[in-house]
Parts: sequence; C-alpha cells; structure tokens
Amino acid sequence: MIRNVVVGVSGGVDSAVSAHLLAERGFNVLGVFMRNWDEMDEVGRCSGEADLKDAEWACRQLGVELRQVNYVREYWTAVFSQFLDDYQLGLTPNPDILCNRHIKFDLFHKHALENLGYDAVATGHYAGNSLGNFLEGTASNDEARLLIPADTFKDQTFFLAGIPHKALQRTMFPLGDWQKSQVKDLAKKIGLQRLANKKESTGICFVGKRNFKDFIQEYIVSKTGPFLDIDSGAVVGHHEGIHQWTVGQRCRLSSFLQPYFVARKEAASNTIYVAAGHNHPALLSTHIDVDPPNWLCSKSQKMLSDTGSLRCRFRFQHTKPLVVCHLKISPSNSFHVELDAPLRAITPGQYAVFYNDTACLGSARILSANPLKKDAQTQQAHAANLVSSSTGEIPLGKCTKYKDAVISRVN
Repeated sequence: MIRNVVVGVSGGVDSAVSAHLLAERGFNVLGVFMRNWDEMDEVGRCSGEADLKDAEWACRQLGVELRQVNYVREYWTAVFSQFLDDYQLGLTPNPDILCNRHIKFDLFHKHALENLGYDAVATGHYAGNSLGNFLEGTASNDEARLLIPADTFKDQTFFLAGIPHKALQRTMFPLGDWQKSQVKDLAKKIGLQRLANKKESTGICFVGKRNFKDFIQEYIVSKTGPFLDIDSGAVVGHHEGIHQWTVGQRCRLSSFLQPYFVARKEAASNTIYVAAGHNHPALLSTHIDVDPPNWLCSKSQKMLSDTGSLRCRFRFQHTKPLVVCHLKISPSNSFHVELDAPLRAITPGQYAVFYNDTACLGSARILSANPLKKDAQTQQAHAANLVSSSTGEIPLGKCTKYKDAVISRVN
C-alpha cells in the first residue's frame, strides 16, 4: 500500500498543485526541491533562488514539509559536461532529456525511495502512468507505461522518453488527467494565485534569459571556419564556431537570391555545410540512424526484436506533429528509422521519440539523418542562387574559378 510520497517541488504551479492533489487524497506528502545549478558561479543566469523561495512559500500554504537536495556536482558531470562535449563535436544535445534521465528519475528517485524510505515519487509533469496517475494499479504487478496526458498541448512525455523504465513503477503523475487551465484555476482557489500568475520558464535553465551564443562562448573557445555550399563546395561565408549553429538554422548570409540554412556540421574540419532554400533536399530526411533505444514498453521492444521492424509514430521535437515510421534493426544490431514522410532539419544529438496511439514507447539518440536526393530542377535553382540577379557575379567575389563554371551552367 502506497502511503508516503515525495513530490519534486520546483517553485512552479504544476508541482505545487500536484502536492495539493496528493494531500487531498490522504497521502503523507514530502516536498523536495532539487538544486542542480550553482548560482554562486553563475549569478543571474538561472532563476533557482527565486524558485526556491516560491517553493518554500507554496509548501507553507499547503502545510507540506519542504527539504532540499543538492545535485550541482552530479548535474555538471552528467548533463552540463555532456552538453558541452556534444556541441564541440558538432551535435545538438537536449539537456532536459539528460536531466530527467540522470538526475530527476535516477538520483532523485533513488534518494526518495532508498534514502528517505518513501513509497513513491510524484512530479508535476503532464504525463500519465498506465498503473494510474496515483499508482492505483500497483498491486496488479503489471508493467508501467508512460501515457500521453489529457492535455496534449502541454504533453511532456517527449522529455521523459529517456528515463529508466523501472522508475515508472513508482512514479505518480497527478496532472495526467488535467488541462493546464484547470490547474491554474485550482491554484487560485486554494490560495496559490502567486504561482498561477507566475510566468512559465522556457528554454534551457542554465542559460536563462541570455543570448545562447553569448552563453556558450564562455565555455567553448570560438574558432573561425567556412560556410561551404553543400552542392558546389564554394565558400559562401565564415562562422565563429560550429557550436554556435544547429541544423536547419538560417545563416543570414547577404547577397544571395535564396537564404542559406545549416545542412550539416563537420567538427574535424570545423566546417558548416549550408543549403540554399528553406526546403532544400539536404535539409529533408526520411532515413535516420539512431542509437539503441531506451525502452518504456517491453511489448514494443519484443516485437522489434522478434520481427526486425516496429510500426509506430515518431517525433524529434516535442512541439511537432507525429509522423508514422518503421523502426528497424539490422543483423549487425544497428537501428534505423524510416519515415513515411520527410521531415526537415533532423538533428544529430537530438532524440527520436516513439509513440503508439496512447503511449510513449521510448527514445533513441539520433546519430545521423540521410538527406533526400536532389533532382535536376533543384540543381538549376541552386546555380541561379549563386549568381547575383543584378550583376551576374558570385556574392563575396572570392571564387572566380567557380563563378565562371556556374555562369556557364546557367547560360
């Protein structure tokens, strides 16, 4: 019988209302605030101190005890160092997925169950548990699955797709059946209007309100390199470091008929390959190579293992629509995703997250995405982009030999 529950209290309205719902159901609730970023070193970069004050205030209002746990060192090692390493390798990491995997649903989860001796952990995530959002079905000994919540707009299963599967067996999601608007309304009714009116945090916590390029330059040394046209190999500009750019991002190079977008990054040569046009084939992919998946559904894992293929749905950004795909495993135990429809700017370092109609099945880190092949019409449009519409000259005027070749092709 589950009686004692630890709630991860963040200082936001969702975790506070979750604590209230648990107390209302008769659980013995303990709030715990996680400190993951050292503000003594990064003054003003994260709202941690203000969040702690809000968490303390909310728990006083609710009559819930609040404790703190410090994971600054562990966060630096498991999340932030990996974040920096990935950017230097030309990848684009997702620190939220890493934080949930290594900190919230591993270290914190174990602390609550093993060190504090509580029965379960609850969070304010918008997600569901197949055992019940308050673990009503724990006695059945069924496997816990991560369900899509009632509020599909606020759905946070994408960020939970990398957590250890066993953690779900003892995790409650009190907001799984709630809409965000209902949560705010309830917060106002129970005296938590201060949190109901609080602006929601977005983006990466340790970056705060700062410009990302300014932030990352404090940790990674800038190194100038070329922007190369992915079709011709011509130098069309220069960048100050591959860590400042991500796949699909507009480069804002002047004097071209079509804008350029980042298509691929090569860390070894410090080169960024760019493609002309928002929907250039180099930016579109249907075939993706991924790491071995983190499974949250043993039935799906077994189906893939038995048949070599799993029909499911895919996304690599939590706000994007789901796309039908086949997840396949090769005889050499490598994993591949084949999409029914091409997607733009699939980014190495991000995560492929898999779903069925009702649940998140798991996730796998993206290793590479194979671009679509170009047709003759696209090649002609590309050549025209490299020639100025008014002067017939290559922008930047730095590649005379290539200019002559392109003008010859266009004429």
